[in-house]
Amino acid sequence: MSLNFPLLLVIAVFVCGLLALLDLLFLAPRRRAAINSYQGSVSQADMVVVEKLNKEPLLVEYGKSFFPVLFIVLVLRSFLVEPFQIPSGSMKPTLDVGDFILVNKFSYGIRLPVIDKKIIEVGDPQRGDVMVFRYPSDPNVNYIKRVVGLPGDQIRYTADKRLFVNGESIAEQLVGSEPGTLGSAELYKEKLGIAEHLIRKEMSRYRAAPDRSWTVPAGHYFMMGDNRDNSNDSRYWDDPSIPKNLLGMVPDKNIVGKAFAVWMSWPEPKLSHLPNFSRVGLIK
Repeated sequence: MSLNFPLLLVIAVFVCGLLALLDLLFLAPRRRAAINSYQGSVSQADMVVVEKLNKEPLLVEYGKSFFPVLFIVLVLRSFLVEPFQIPSGSMKPTLDVGDFILVNKFSYGIRLPVIDKKIIEVGDPQRGDVMVFRYPSDPNVNYIKRVVGLPGDQIRYTADKRLFVNGESIAEQLVGSEPGTLGSAELYKEKLGIAEHLIRKEMSRYRAAPDRSWTVPAGHYFMMGDNRDNSNDSRYWDDPSIPKNLLGMVPDKNIVGKAFAVWMSWPEPKLSHLPNFSRVGLIK
């Protein structure tokens, strides 16, 4: 069972804040009253006794200590920036396994934590953005892909691995090659919107995707990985519980934010393989 970290964080902030408020309104006045009563009943107060009377309950002490830290983390994580780690190679060569990325939480609107309801409109995803979203078939799982189709777009991906948006072929420029899954893979420079980036195609792929087309409904987005032949994305999602016209589409309510930077890489988190910063930079 996966943990709902945002919910746990909200609960922790609420509990710690409640303990701090309880102490401010009830417990602290009682301690001050007890100290005043003790000091008024003896000629010379014993400071050890005074310190004992003034001591906060352990639970309250921890709650007051953790509340400001947890509150700041909640605000930063919910409304500003959230960190993620890349678990797969579906976004190669843009992002690699073990990359630690930062996601802008307000690029596409301010949303309330846990319920993810948008309360302030800021902007909409643009074609070419690298976006983190909750997987439509399992909202507890976060995915990261590139925005290819906007609401109203006609998307086509051919058997010879060419992308068409609204009937126009997306231009590609071969820039190099590297070892692939069953042979070689070629790297191409592609431009979607204003985003110029690299994509990767297997040249000896054992299966060729059929020529398919999609129409992106209002309030939804069509997503693809830059590692075109090794990405579980909008082209392949199949869920009988989702209406056919929405199959493969990411609804606006599932958006988490825009990925904008790599700040560290750690493909194998163990002492023998330390993190490195060779891939640090903005995400194109």
